[in-house]
Amino acid sequence: MSHDVLTPFADLTPDLVLDAVSALGIEVDGRLFALNSYENRVYRVGTAGDPLVAKFYRARRWSDEQIVEEHDFAHELAARDLAIAVPLEFAGRTLLFHESFRFALFPWLGGRGAELDSDNDFALLGRTLGRLHAVGAVRRFDSRPALTLERLGYAAQEQVLASGFVPDELANRYAEVSDELLGAIEREWDSVGETTRIRLHGDCHLGNLLWNERGPVFVDLDDCMTGPAVQDLWMLLPGGSDMRRAWEAMAAGYGEFADFDYRELRLVEPLRALRMIHHSGWLAQRWDDPAFPRAFPWFGERRYWEQHILDLLEQRAAIDEPPLLAL
Repeated sequence: MSHDVLTPFADLTPDLVLDAVSALGIEVDGRLFALNSYENRVYRVGTAGDPLVAKFYRARRWSDEQIVEEHDFAHELAARDLAIAVPLEFAGRTLLFHESFRFALFPWLGGRGAELDSDNDFALLGRTLGRLHAVGAVRRFDSRPALTLERLGYAAQEQVLASGFVPDELANRYAEVSDELLGAIEREWDSVGETTRIRLHGDCHLGNLLWNERGPVFVDLDDCMTGPAVQDLWMLLPGGSDMRRAWEAMAAGYGEFADFDYRELRLVEPLRALRMIHHSGWLAQRWDDPAFPRAFPWFGERRYWEQHILDLLEQRAAIDEPPLLAL
């Protein structure tokens, strides 16, 4: 395995980051602050003017064409007056290169963490996502991936089983439980039937949102993909008894700008299950990156896998329950 796979950002020093920005003719002031990101490396860079955000892309995760398509989608959304981080252009390009790294520069967007406290907040969020999806439905991605059971489910399961992290005495149980869960997801997906697939944010949760005086600000399209609209909605809903009330407010706002296929509500628990399986696969796949053992030290522990198997079993039962948001 090559050095850049094991430690993909080992050569990304603070000086290199500042040099990459300076090479574009931007006067930096030496201030550099690492922002929370695992797939890529993201920094707030101080300049003689307003601060910028420099995002350095992980090698071989996305192709150049896929990154450019992400950037183009951001520009398309911003042109429709959606608040979103848009990569800056230099000599007509948004995907930039410095030494062995690909990166992009973004303006620093102000805002606070999104805290959805009222029906009005959920209605505004619904309207914003309806507008985003109305743009997303206009055309198709050519290069970006699609949300599929194979990519987010079976491939992730295979990564886990091949990783050696599951204790030997639990490996067969993990395989059995995850097989049954993936089969249930597939059956549920087939029973819903074909729904409209559009361009999505793809990873729309509160950690990828800011909130300003106008409402939601989208800060990251790194996982944009083609899929069902509900993928951008379900992760934003609270759990428990507040879910239905929040959904009704969000759906009312969403419906002002885009049509929602209510059959997709049956996909909420299958999508939650896919995210659970994919998360463990993602950790296994990225474990050679030194940032991951530091951030997720519990991943290699037996108790994690015992609990993970129990969680998968509970999610299997949840799929068989009537949808919580069914009308």
